[in-house]
Amino acid sequence: MMVFPLFWFLFSTISFALPTQANTFLPYNETEKHALLRFKHALYDPGNRLSSWSAHENCCEWNGVRCHNITSQVIKLHLGNPCVSCHEFALGGKVSPALLQLEFLNRLDLRWNEFGGAPIPSFLGSIRSLTYLDLSFASFGGLIPPQLGNISNLHYLILGRSNYFSTSKQEPLSLYVENFHWISHLASLEHLVMYQVDLHKEVHWVELTSMLPSLSELYLYDCKLDNMSPSLKYANFTSLTFLSITRNHFIHEIPNWLFNLSTSLLYLHLGGNQLTGQIPECLGQLKSLESLSLDFNSFDGPIPSSLGNLSSLAYLDLFGNKLNGTLPSSLWLLSNLVELYIGNTSLVGTVSEAHLKKLSKLKSLDMSSTSLIFKVKSNWVPPFQLEYLDMSSCHLGPNFPTWLQTQTSLWYLDISNSGIIDVAPTWLWKWASGINWLINFSNNQISGNLSGVWLNNTVIHLNSNFFTGLLPMLSSNVIVLNMANNSFSGPISQLLCQKLNGTSKLETLDLSNNDLSRQLPQCWNSWSSLTHLNLGNNNLSGKIPNSLSSVLSLEALHLQNNSFFGSIPSSLRDFTSLGLLDLSSNQLLGNIPNWIGEVTSLNVLCLRSNKFTGEIPLQICRLSSLIVLDLADNELSGFIPKCLNNFSLMAAIKTPDGMFTALQYSNYEIYVESLMLMTVGRELEYKGILKYVRMIDLSSNNLSGSIPTELSQLAGLRFLNLSCNHLMGSILEKIGRMTSLLSLDLSMNNLSGEISQILADLTFLNHLNLSYNQLWGRIPSSTQLQSFDAFSYIGNAHLYGAPLTKNCTANDGSQSKDTIEESEGFKMPWFYISNMGLGFIIGFWGVCGALIFKKNWRYAYFQFVYYMRDWVYVVVATRLNWFRDNLRSL
Repeated sequence: MMVFPLFWFLFSTISFALPTQANTFLPYNETEKHALLRFKHALYDPGNRLSSWSAHENCCEWNGVRCHNITSQVIKLHLGNPCVSCHEFALGGKVSPALLQLEFLNRLDLRWNEFGGAPIPSFLGSIRSLTYLDLSFASFGGLIPPQLGNISNLHYLILGRSNYFSTSKQEPLSLYVENFHWISHLASLEHLVMYQVDLHKEVHWVELTSMLPSLSELYLYDCKLDNMSPSLKYANFTSLTFLSITRNHFIHEIPNWLFNLSTSLLYLHLGGNQLTGQIPECLGQLKSLESLSLDFNSFDGPIPSSLGNLSSLAYLDLFGNKLNGTLPSSLWLLSNLVELYIGNTSLVGTVSEAHLKKLSKLKSLDMSSTSLIFKVKSNWVPPFQLEYLDMSSCHLGPNFPTWLQTQTSLWYLDISNSGIIDVAPTWLWKWASGINWLINFSNNQISGNLSGVWLNNTVIHLNSNFFTGLLPMLSSNVIVLNMANNSFSGPISQLLCQKLNGTSKLETLDLSNNDLSRQLPQCWNSWSSLTHLNLGNNNLSGKIPNSLSSVLSLEALHLQNNSFFGSIPSSLRDFTSLGLLDLSSNQLLGNIPNWIGEVTSLNVLCLRSNKFTGEIPLQICRLSSLIVLDLADNELSGFIPKCLNNFSLMAAIKTPDGMFTALQYSNYEIYVESLMLMTVGRELEYKGILKYVRMIDLSSNNLSGSIPTELSQLAGLRFLNLSCNHLMGSILEKIGRMTSLLSLDLSMNNLSGEISQILADLTFLNHLNLSYNQLWGRIPSSTQLQSFDAFSYIGNAHLYGAPLTKNCTANDGSQSKDTIEESEGFKMPWFYISNMGLGFIIGFWGVCGALIFKKNWRYAYFQFVYYMRDWVYVVVATRLNWFRDNLRSL
């Protein structure tokens, strides 16, 4: 009689222990179900991700809910945003304390949601059953509750950083800790990951985290740490295999306690800090290391030869340090190396095929921006198949590297500025079409005719070479095409009107500084994805077609220095995203249209050197986002609008970078907008710092009246040029408010009155020109105003004082002339004059004639001369001004 009950007990136990096929037949806890419903009601769910959470359904079947297979109790909530780039699916609102009723909850995942800077709920510290807690990229902010230290069973803790795609207008308050001692209570913790959590107040973080006996992974990214306990000799990280403390603020040498982790440590990442000194030889003791990243620090000296002892090393990143000397021979013994990054250093020496023969596993190699010479035989066949190769700005030429054709797995190839002086080999373009992502051959002297060539890469940089012929054909896969500064000729329709093998993805097209001719075509419908178009400095002519409005996504349009005529087409008013418009140096005429004020997205408007007439339209003042307004060298008349103070970004001392997406466009940082501007009396190219420029240039027109006092409200303005007009009255009385000015040119007007002492307060002013006006009186004495030469003040008959040689008023009767005259007694024999004249003519036409008739040579020559003279000043002055503005805002 006892056999049947025993058999039934065993059968029931086994059946109950077996996992079920689904949760459908399992009972569920009504208390937990109602707790989850209360949790849902406190959340904001714009994407209806929790639509399955119904009171009439089994909660174990709800989206994101996982129950125990036996007890049916809720054990996991997987509520991370399934689409990290889709803010419409991000949960928000509040995290309800109803979660406390889920007694067996061991996993809570809320990553990639949007909680708008709300603090992490302290009641989470009371859910003692949690083993996994992930609140990263969910826009939590404020103090991390120390109550989290009560979750004694926690194995994974992942915190920090706002959602990349947050829709909040302000960045949520970052997470921070006042006292990190609570972390030492988490005895079961194995993985600690913190993104941009402010830990700078905790100086003993090394000692505290080393008290966690089970800790195997420690990841502290951009946590404002400034101390790695450099005096500490030993840290008790007995189980640590992964240590990453990148992008912090360590300004000292690598501490000794790191070298005691020799038995366990597999990954050591210290990149993006300010670590100093030489890379210690002791690193060679970490013989288990598989990945070592020391990039973007301030290490100097040679690469230690002991790194050759790390036989398991697969990843080595030393990029962006001050390392010098030659590469140690032991480096080439690392036969397991897959990725090697030694670029942006001061390393020297020659790398030959003998060095690379053991690196058969190599997939990624970066030797860019070094003085290394890569010298191999023309028939060399590498032992590896690279996927990533960056040898830009190192010595790879002069011959085109033929060994590249053996590399059939490349997706990224950059050999720009590598000294190649050669004709593109016949195999190049067919081979290069297999490189999926990027090819960059720019800034070399590669020649060849590209007529009929088909380009298939996603990103293509062929700019600044000697390529000729008609424009090549494009695959629909191309996103960025930069072929500026070459000698392509013929019509642009050769490229734009081709039949594509699909919908074009082209976003950036730069064909500037070539010899392209004829009119712009009408076939713009196929290029609706274009955002950046640069056709400047060519020989294009005709009217700007209205069909250009088909490219409604345009953010930057360069048509400068061509021969376009007619008026600005009204279709341009439809460009709602246009941030940069450069139509300068053409033959455009008529009035500046009133509708220009409707393109409120404009940051840069350049219309200089055309034939525009009439008054500056008042509607232009609606462009509150303008940072560059260049209307110089036209035939504009009337008064300067008083409403220019509406340019709010010029009035502000500090503006957020997010305002200039059209100017800092960089598809994975591979293309940056640039602009040629007349700023300090010279034409300069502004590229990476264009977003810091604030400029108004109305020079060389027929403007009259006085300078509006409202201009003095533009406190952020850096360049102001009103020269060569018919302006009257005095210099702005409140010009001292314009403390950001770097350049001020009011020359060749009819301005009168004395020069105010307040000009001396413009301490950043580096270029001043007040010449040829009707100013009078003594030039105020100051280090600032006397630092300019006499040419800044000449042509004002009643102006005197240093730096002019005129030291007193006209009534004193003893002033000297401002000009240098030839001595009457000096006679030059005609023989010498005639020979000098002949020599001048020969020299001028022999040297300069080519520059006059060869457009590309002329452009390159003068660009180089002016660039080298003024680039250093503009960059330094602008950065200093920006730095001062930031200090002011602290």
